[in-house]
Amino acid sequence: MLVALWLMLSINLPFWRSVWQGVGGMSNDSLLFLLSLPLFVWIWLYVLLSLLAWGRLTKPVLALLVLVSAAASYFMNSYGIVIDYNMLTNVMQTDSAEAMELFNLRLLLWLLLLGAVPAVLISRAPVKPLKWRRELAGKLGSMAVLVGVFAVLVMSQYQPYASLIRNHREVRLMLVPSNVVAAVHGYLKRELAAPAVLEVVGADAHRISAAGSTHRPRVTVLVVGETARAANFSLNGYARLTNPELAQREVINFPQATSCGTATAVSVPCMFQNVGRADYKDSMAGNREGMLDVLQRAGVDVLWRDNNSGCKGACDRVPTEDVSHLNLAPFCVDGECHDEALLHNLQAYLDGLTRDTVVVLHMKGSHGPAYFKRYPAAFERFTPVCKEVQLDRCDTTSIVNAYDNSLLYTDHVLAATIDLLRSNAARLDTAMLYLSDHGESLGEHGMYLHGVPYAMAPSEQTHIPMLLWFSDGMQRSSGISAECLRQQAGQPVSQDNLFHSVIGLMGVRTAVYQPQLDIFRGCTPATVAQQVKSSELRVD
Repeated sequence: MLVALWLMLSINLPFWRSVWQGVGGMSNDSLLFLLSLPLFVWIWLYVLLSLLAWGRLTKPVLALLVLVSAAASYFMNSYGIVIDYNMLTNVMQTDSAEAMELFNLRLLLWLLLLGAVPAVLISRAPVKPLKWRRELAGKLGSMAVLVGVFAVLVMSQYQPYASLIRNHREVRLMLVPSNVVAAVHGYLKRELAAPAVLEVVGADAHRISAAGSTHRPRVTVLVVGETARAANFSLNGYARLTNPELAQREVINFPQATSCGTATAVSVPCMFQNVGRADYKDSMAGNREGMLDVLQRAGVDVLWRDNNSGCKGACDRVPTEDVSHLNLAPFCVDGECHDEALLHNLQAYLDGLTRDTVVVLHMKGSHGPAYFKRYPAAFERFTPVCKEVQLDRCDTTSIVNAYDNSLLYTDHVLAATIDLLRSNAARLDTAMLYLSDHGESLGEHGMYLHGVPYAMAPSEQTHIPMLLWFSDGMQRSSGISAECLRQQAGQPVSQDNLFHSVIGLMGVRTAVYQPQLDIFRGCTPATVAQQVKSSELRVD
């Protein structure tokens, strides 16, 4: 009961802030409802702790929950995040370098005062051991009484409680430690599920004769960005010039692109599947083939180059290179490799190509909170910049400056990739497609970083940049009209289009290919001719 009281009063400040705003604060005319809220939460937490802590494990379990709750509370309070199993998955797949960026003195003090000190007091509290029957009877009795009180509270104030939960669903993801317990349960349920046999996708994948008919290798470089949001791309109308180099490269920009998720662990495997966001399940990341498998089966060479924390299952069965640990001068300093490392020796790889190829470059991009580490000093053009990982200690302007500098560097890397592909135009037909995995919150609505559940995520985390560059040779060999694509680029697109568009561009056909999701399909000669004919018939 005391631990539940401590958790309610000290650990759950973000929860109470959200609830207070949700119920309208002092403007709420039901004093009884406002007074019942703390009792409601106290009972909830007591019942939860009673179910988790038994016998000799009572003190260790309670101490661990207090420590974990303190950590969860820190990140919720500092970055405005919520905790669910997707956020936990993202945490579990974060590499050590990214994790170390989050450690700081404030975090240590927070854990010490709100977690370690109470945990020590719990460990020293005298506990009289009870036989399991007495303990079970005592717990069941106390919980029965409190659940009865719980029910009376809810029924007597049903309308305001129902309104709060229905209109502010995020509060259930903010109450510590019940949100942590639910996240762990969801994560373990998925991780410990019986291993599934790898599901084959596109077993009938084959090349169509039009592909490679010029006998020149067709090369598509797919650049998967990290944490870039469309709102800060000047190609999308952002006031600052964050895309000066791309603006001179005749790229085709898609201003209405959206992501499959709000975290890398979801978006990256999802975008390489053919099922779309609506039907994607986390288990597919490791148990189901994706776009790269289909391309490889059809005879297209594939290479994944990574400067991030891995491909999250999307590249498990294709050749991969991790450039983040190569310590390449001058791209890597103090264990941090900037994204130009992805282009290292790429020319030598292109020189050896004899077949159609897809190369994926997985960027570090604008991964936060240490945006200032994502770009070389020469790209620090917007100043002053926030050089803290505790973003709530910086003003909004300095945070946005650091973030925009990282986008400025991404612009440079993408332009350099285009220039590299263009320099090979005499021998290769080339294209570059860029899209970010998800967006980022920079303090809007009190939120920082990303990972908010999709249903409640702000547009800053789901509206992503996406752009395309075609060489003249690729336009000729594929028959795709760049002008037609420019005219259609303003239409909504998403990561659901990626699988079918790249499959179509590389001249691969399979039963799982959906032409209506291929962004290039409407700009091929046959389709354009059909559209013109239909237009003429309507005029007649």
